[in-house]
Amino acid sequence: MIQLCGMSSAALKDYMKQKGQSAFRGDQLAKWVVSGTPIEKMSNLPAALREEMRGEAVTNPVRVREIFESKLDGTRKFLFELPDGNLVEGVLMRYRHGCTLCLSTQVGCRMGCLFCASTLDGCVRDLSPGEMVGQVLLANEILAESGERVGNLVLMGSGEPLDNYDNTVTFLRLVTAPDGLNLSARSISLSTCGLVPMIDRFSGEGLPVTLSLSLHAPDDAIRRRIMPIAKRYSIRETLDALKRYIAVTGRRVIIEYILIGGLNCEPVHARRLAGLIRGMQCHVNLIPLNKVSERDLLPATDRQVDAFLEELDRSHISATKRREMGNDIQGACGQLRRGAIHGMEKQLRGEQS
Repeated sequence: MIQLCGMSSAALKDYMKQKGQSAFRGDQLAKWVVSGTPIEKMSNLPAALREEMRGEAVTNPVRVREIFESKLDGTRKFLFELPDGNLVEGVLMRYRHGCTLCLSTQVGCRMGCLFCASTLDGCVRDLSPGEMVGQVLLANEILAESGERVGNLVLMGSGEPLDNYDNTVTFLRLVTAPDGLNLSARSISLSTCGLVPMIDRFSGEGLPVTLSLSLHAPDDAIRRRIMPIAKRYSIRETLDALKRYIAVTGRRVIIEYILIGGLNCEPVHARRLAGLIRGMQCHVNLIPLNKVSERDLLPATDRQVDAFLEELDRSHISATKRREMGNDIQGACGQLRRGAIHGMEKQLRGEQS
């Protein structure tokens, strides 16, 4: 099935041309697609054309399976269903500067980081550009009720964006296109665990998004304990790739650091981290650990978090603690999808017994 929202405006015009339609029809189609309108409701296209299109295409291949809203802060978490029945998650957060959608780029993840529930069942498959755009369109549809739209994107849901490189880059070009969703690349953050060759490749794409590195350790020994990627690329190699990205794009990068009790959260670790990144054009985002029941990692205490932050401040490192949102709705990535999958498996076993 053709995914119209995964096509550029030029590609949509070509699609109309192949059907014997004028470029004007292509412009009409592109406007409908950006709004997420189903084919049958594209009222200014001929009925016969719409009927033909419905047999081979869909505006948005993604649908909302469930929505959970936090009673604490209004954060909404989506369980999105893909055409093949696979599930991914998205989180819609409201900030003073607007609405931010955290979206997924893969079904599951192959990176194996111990602190993340998304990777527990491995990577099932990559998402297509249309499946990524579709998540944004559905969030916009819901926000339209209050006269809002998604203004910022965070590629930090399930999956490693740079492991699905071509589709992720196509997605970024679609959502930043002036005749597409017209989002600023500077309002988009892409999180990576540190695929060094892909970081270097991405720096040449002309997409000045904010690159976020999941570092989570001040030395290679600790990082190898929680992140398999650290066995392939050292911290020094990874930070050197970030520096090259900064040099090419002029963009400040974000260093993500999950604080794990008994592992990486003491002032000595903060001093080592400061020594690694001193002089870099970066900001440290300290992240409280979301407990994953299948792992034995424990979150740092509030006292340890505050002491870590104070130590970075004394070292003149720009740093903040990430605001926790959606804690009452399984806000951590991968928890909701995994719960839904295992719930369905239990139900199926019950029906078969």
